[in-house]
Amino acid sequence: MQNDDVIWEIIGTTHCSYRTSTETQNFCRNPYNVTGLCNRRSCPLANSRYATIIEKDGVCYLYKKVPERAHTPKKLWERIKLLKNYDQALEQIQEHLEFWPEFQIHKNKQRFTKIVQYLIRKRKIEKHSDVQIIPVKKKTERRERQREEHAERAAQIEIVIEKELFDRLKNGNYEDIYNYPPRVYNKWLDENEKEEVEYVEEDVEESDQEIEDLDQLFDKKKPKYEIEYEKEIDQLNNLY
Repeated sequence: MQNDDVIWEIIGTTHCSYRTSTETQNFCRNPYNVTGLCNRRSCPLANSRYATIIEKDGVCYLYKKVPERAHTPKKLWERIKLLKNYDQALEQIQEHLEFWPEFQIHKNKQRFTKIVQYLIRKRKIEKHSDVQIIPVKKKTERRERQREEHAERAAQIEIVIEKELFDRLKNGNYEDIYNYPPRVYNKWLDENEKEEVEYVEEDVEESDQEIEDLDQLFDKKKPKYEIEYEKEIDQLNNLY
């Protein structure tokens, strides 16, 4: 014959694999525990007559065990499917636990109410929410983030080196011909071609302006009379 007090003295004071201790309270991991707390009245192992509510795939069941089936562990728990209607399900619980302790009846009704509220919220989220929940792999995310940081640092270093090479090339530090990367070298040539074209255009404009200024200056210094040499040439011809 099962003795509940002896069982509780053993698992309640020494060791229980379902117990989880915190700073304030002890909790129970047993799936048949009706409250989730580790105490004498809530322990499903230390009570030969026990009842709880368990939800599976959206359907609630009332689980009961009695001392008469303690010798057959396979048939220890009796399962009763509860109706979908909330009021009718409460009447079912009250009917099957009519002569049970008030603590068991109250806690089972309370647990059933919490499960029904949870199922209602779950259906609303599935109906109105388009967000898909995807599991997050922390190791993969951390690895990808580290790779992005390394790539970003490498890109910044390449930009700094490229800028430094351009500056040295413009300053004439490399007088001989070097085998530069084609893309970088062509880019530098294109930039220099633009600068040279702009410089030549400016020089042409300046030279045209200088020519005009010289013409005006020459016109100002030009004498007002014209020199004729024909008579002198005729006189010289007569002498000869």
